[in-house]
Amino acid sequence: MELNNAELEAFLHEALPAERMAEIERALRDDAGLVQRLARVAALIDSGAVSIGAVWRRERLTCPTRDQLGGYLLGTLDPSRREYLDWHLQLVGCPFCRANLDDLRRQQSESPEGGETRRRKFFQTSVGRLPRTSPKKPPT
Repeated sequence: MELNNAELEAFLHEALPAERMAEIERALRDDAGLVQRLARVAALIDSGAVSIGAVWRRERLTCPTRDQLGGYLLGTLDPSRREYLDWHLQLVGCPFCRANLDDLRRQQSESPEGGETRRRKFFQTSVGRLPRTSPKKPPT
């Protein structure tokens, strides 16, 4: 199996689709040379020697926000943004964004009573924690 160092680094950060992670795990069981390469990549990461690309991947700079994923789910995004998210979720298969989208879907399908219960709990845990202030008057 041919793997580049960027893919090995993504494997170490668990930033690959599940299928690809499983393929690499199987390859590591059978290839001592690949295990050594993985160890070298891990040592480079631990030493602080990182590239701009590594920072870009680790910080997930191409990932959409949760609000954008919500808009994607609701179908309210402009076509170019929706096309990008289709690519990011389907072709790239970003596991972080897919998990986020699955969570949003779960929340969307949750019964209205469940959402109300969650809102009530949030309110109850914040009682007495917010400062009591009067609304500010607009300047005259």
